[in-house]
This record gives sequence, structure tokens and C-alpha cells, in this order.
Amino acid sequence: MRGGLALALLVGLVLVQAPAPTIASGRLTPPVACVRCWRPSPHPTWQWQLSATLDTRVRARIYDVDLFDTTSAQVVKLHRLGRKAVCYIDAGSWENYRPDAARYAKSLVGKKLQGWPQERWLDIRRIAKLGPLIRHRVLLCKGKGFDGVEFDNVDGYENDTGFHLTALDQLRFNIFLANMAHRYHLAVALKNDPDQVKKLEPYFDWSLDEQCFQYSECRSLLPFIRAGKPVFEIEYYLPRSRFCSKAATYGFDALRKRLNLGPWLRRCPKA
Repeated sequence: MRGGLALALLVGLVLVQAPAPTIASGRLTPPVACVRCWRPSPHPTWQWQLSATLDTRVRARIYDVDLFDTTSAQVVKLHRLGRKAVCYIDAGSWENYRPDAARYAKSLVGKKLQGWPQERWLDIRRIAKLGPLIRHRVLLCKGKGFDGVEFDNVDGYENDTGFHLTALDQLRFNIFLANMAHRYHLAVALKNDPDQVKKLEPYFDWSLDEQCFQYSECRSLLPFIRAGKPVFEIEYYLPRSRFCSKAATYGFDALRKRLNLGPWLRRCPKA
């Protein structure tokens, strides 16, 4: 896969001067088209595994797995098995255990995420500083052969980050992420951020949401369904009897997972 990584780095050098999305006078930067991107079909089977040894025996068309923990060889194996591979990248927060953690300036790092002591929120307003760091990760994703990317923690404006983030700051950052992914010919998922779905749906290829049934937020995700794009939904605590029938009514592809996001899953039956 060295050749693939070299190609991705070359593409990165060509595109590095592409302007970052801006929001001026209340208008959003248009979406970047991605004619060569793979995009998930409306109702695929999928797996989300971010811990433990990758288990390729799960019957799933799409595997969403960690960027750093997953090797190029594992991506090749997934492709040989007929699967698509999506890389998980933490974009809106800093993780102290990542190999590139030291590259993040202390001024970018804010408060700890509740329940995740090894992670801290980032100042997403400073795209000029964060952009190259995230681009490095996207290039690694591309070089390993992934088909798409899932950016995590893209709803900092609704949390106690230590920064005075606004909804407009979050829109600007999320649009930056989506357009960057498409520039590198990667499909891109919108992770959570249900309150901004109406404005962000045109930029993203599918939605991945956690616990929308538990928190009664699921209707806000319907713009994806109406646009013919899938909604992948996870519940950690509700039994399937409490959400699977509702998920089918909405047209969501829902799973029950444990919070550690290992291989274990319980899939909702198809409608």
C-alpha cells in the first residue's frame, strides 16, 4: 500500500491550497461534489467497531473502524470480502493517546469530554490551525485505502468545551470536514449534531447517530431519509423492543451495541 499512500500525499500537496469553507453574510459555502465517491445504498448492513481485534466475520456490507488501529492489510481484507471500509477520525476533540497528539498546540485544547478523561474538546473556530492536522489524518485514511470517513465530536457547540462556540462556528467546521473528505474522494458521514441536520444534509452522504430514540431526537434525522441517504442509528441502553419498530418506520438502519464498541452487536430486523 506504499504506492497508494504516496499517491494520496501527492493529491494532498495539490489540494492543500484549496480554500477553507467560510460563512459570510449568513450564507454557507456550497457542497463540494464528489462524482468518484462511493456512497452507501439506502439500506445496507453495517458494523461499527472501534475496540478489540477487528472481527471480519460479522455479516455487514460496511465496516466503520478506527483510522489508527486498522492497518492497510485489514482494509484490503475487507475489500476482498466484498465490504466497504470507513475510517473513524476524531475531528472535534483531542485524544492524548494518538500518535499525532503532540502536534496539537495546547491553545487548541479545551475541557475534558464528560465520561472520556483521555479526550478534550478542540477550538474548532481555528480552522487555519486545525485544518492541516485533520488533513494529515484524512490523507492517512485515503492512503490506507478506505472508502469513506466518519468524523467524531462535531457538536461541541452544544457542550461545555471551554470555548465560546456558536452554532455558526459548528456549521463552518462541519462543512469544512465534509468538503475536505469529498476533495479526497471519500464519502463522509455526519455524526450526531441532529439540530443542524437540515443545513448539513446536502454536504454529507449519510448520518450516524447515537441514541436518538433514547433522547427523542430521531425526527430531526429524516432529511437524510427524504434525500435518499441512509441513517445508521445506535442504541446502547434501550432494548430492541423499544426502538426497532420505530427505526423501521423511519427507515433507519439501527443496531444495539455496547458502549465499548467492540464486535458485539444486535441488529434490528429489516422492515
